[in-house]
Amino acid sequence: MKFKTIIEPFRIKTVERIRLTTEEERREYLHAASYNPFLLKSDQVIIDLLTDSGTSAMSAEQWAGIMRGDESYAGAASWQRMEAAVRDLTGYPYVLPTHQGRAAEHLLYTRIGGKGKIFISNTHFDTTRANIEFSGATAIDCPIPEGRQPDLFHPFKGNLDTQQLLENIEKYGAGNIAAVILTVTNNSGGGQPVSMANAREVSDICKKHGILFILDACRIAENAWFVRHREPGYEEKTYRQIAQEMFALADGCVFSAKKDALVNIGGFLALRDLDLALQCRTVLIVTEGFSTYGGLSGRDMEAIAIGLEEVFDPDYLHYRIKSTAYLADKLHELGVPIMRPAGGHAVYVDAKAFYPHIPPEEYPGQALVCGLYLKGGIRCCEIGSVMFGKYDETGRLIPAAMELVRLAIPRRVYTQSHIDYVVETFSGLLENRQDVAGFRITSEPPFLRHFTARFEPLIPVFETI
Repeated sequence: MKFKTIIEPFRIKTVERIRLTTEEERREYLHAASYNPFLLKSDQVIIDLLTDSGTSAMSAEQWAGIMRGDESYAGAASWQRMEAAVRDLTGYPYVLPTHQGRAAEHLLYTRIGGKGKIFISNTHFDTTRANIEFSGATAIDCPIPEGRQPDLFHPFKGNLDTQQLLENIEKYGAGNIAAVILTVTNNSGGGQPVSMANAREVSDICKKHGILFILDACRIAENAWFVRHREPGYEEKTYRQIAQEMFALADGCVFSAKKDALVNIGGFLALRDLDLALQCRTVLIVTEGFSTYGGLSGRDMEAIAIGLEEVFDPDYLHYRIKSTAYLADKLHELGVPIMRPAGGHAVYVDAKAFYPHIPPEEYPGQALVCGLYLKGGIRCCEIGSVMFGKYDETGRLIPAAMELVRLAIPRRVYTQSHIDYVVETFSGLLENRQDVAGFRITSEPPFLRHFTARFEPLIPVFETI
């Protein structure tokens, strides 16, 4: 018998209280946070879909590993277990532990970047772009055209456009391209997967032109699920084997363990090239910690080693992908415009289509994230012109390619009833969405403005939501 109900392949052993706030309370909290969900306190949130990074519920085995953590400063047994797990998965000989993925990005991209250097990606995420641009280099996105059409079905909308890649190599010269970064899955592009064929084509182009090829692999297990179920020739391979095949195509990877290693903190940089690894190791020791802990405790490294095994469990990945699709399907049935098909870690709502009357310079995605919080206490993240918009020389906004809102689902945290509550909240927002207005930014930093920018609504305090 084939069951329609997707059950969580685990039992709940510990629970954490959720404080059920009222709409009037949330109105005050949102105003105090200057209409930026990042500035809310966690106990003011009912369902937290801000990010899937570092928000996983760890398993009993991981908690047991935490108790075994070896906190020796150098050469800890916990480091040896983490290093062995990373080497076995990636095949890369040189592994540098970091406290999270952006630290790995900083180590690598500031070494190989700098003024005049170019980085090319299917889509750079916010911290990736910030680390690149902070070094003085330029980040260029080359997603396939289908990846920027939310309602268009394509099995691998996260793919990198290899024709654009070749054109940029011709335009800037291979010697000026610091690296090609393939993000799997493509987070800023709607959490969409990348095919093995695309990764292989990118690898071949990089080898031909002598360009460093790096995987941003923090969701590679979820990506492997899509490869196995959508790409011919991979039906009989395990998810781990698929991930290992993709790693084998690249020269190294940056990895935030806060995603597909199912932990709350940690990451690593893994490379094939010894000279580059030594350069990065020197900076690691100066800025993060000795090369066998890199800012992590021994207990964190134990949890990472275990998580890198657990994440490839077929039952877990089936539940993970199907439970995300459950939310996507329910929202689509309601008439909510979303990025289709759903990715692995999040559902992306097309805020431009949800609020077609709000222009990009009034940030429709910000209107939606504030509406979701006010209506249902749901916290989520704008991935549009707040996060990726730029200004021209006159100070006018250059909008992002898409105006999305990401509902990132923490791993092993929420049940189906929580997700049904999210769907019900959207149902309420649909009722009078034509009356909702946008926002203006009142203050912002020069980099990563979405984290700390402050806003004010163009109509008083959302009376119409």
